[in-house]
Amino acid sequence: MDHGESIYAIIPPKVVEQERPPRHKSKFSGTQPPSASTFNRSGTTHPLVGNLAGQHEAKPVKDQHHSGFGLPKGQYCDRPDDYTKKGAKSGGKVLTLAEMKRENPEKLMPKELKPSTRAHGGPPPRNEQPVMNLVSSKNFIVANAVEVILAAPKKLQEAPKDYLKKEDYGKVPKYLEHIKKDIDAEYNYIRELQEQREQAEADRIRPMSEDERQNLLDGLKAKWEQVNTAYQAGTHVTKLDTMGKMKRKEKNEAELSQIEKDIERLSKRNILVNSEF
Repeated sequence: MDHGESIYAIIPPKVVEQERPPRHKSKFSGTQPPSASTFNRSGTTHPLVGNLAGQHEAKPVKDQHHSGFGLPKGQYCDRPDDYTKKGAKSGGKVLTLAEMKRENPEKLMPKELKPSTRAHGGPPPRNEQPVMNLVSSKNFIVANAVEVILAAPKKLQEAPKDYLKKEDYGKVPKYLEHIKKDIDAEYNYIRELQEQREQAEADRIRPMSEDERQNLLDGLKAKWEQVNTAYQAGTHVTKLDTMGKMKRKEKNEAELSQIEKDIERLSKRNILVNSEF
């Protein structure tokens, strides 16, 4: 327990001065880019990080102008004293044609020479004399007259062909006659098929005799009386509580309706019957 006093505190301890180590100085240059840095990666041909091995002595991509934070505000404006001066691009005053011939004759020479139109090429030699004072003894008047006399007559231009004067103008072409014959033959064939079908149907159908019709009517009336008697026998039943009673009533009603329709059909005259049935 510390009470603030100690015998060991009577003699102050000796102050030990620590020696300051020498300042560390890297063996690498201060301008060398750091390893695995993401800076100076402006192009797509470079990886995302650079100088992984630490062997680059300079930045792989140099710092571009204004690649940092840019110039101070107002420095991007055009300077009023920085404009294109007279003769700045030509390096001084504009030379005249005589001065150009005297100082820079190579600039006046054509860049490409056009080929000569002469047969042997090139300009004519200096000692070549032009042909002059050529005189001909030809009589051009007589020559022209002889040429006209001996010339073959010109062929007259043929008049356009008159199609109204053709031999077959206004006549039906032969190919149309053949087509008409083919169409008529096809219609005749179809007509014969229809007549054959109608004849076959007429052979199958015959008129019903009066005795046969009367016998059928008597049979249908007797059948109607029989079904009606059975139907009237169950009309007093008002409560159809079973499935048999309901079906029996519906059956009798359907038979009576069908027999009445058949009697109505047979009551008509000129009834045709299919002999195949």
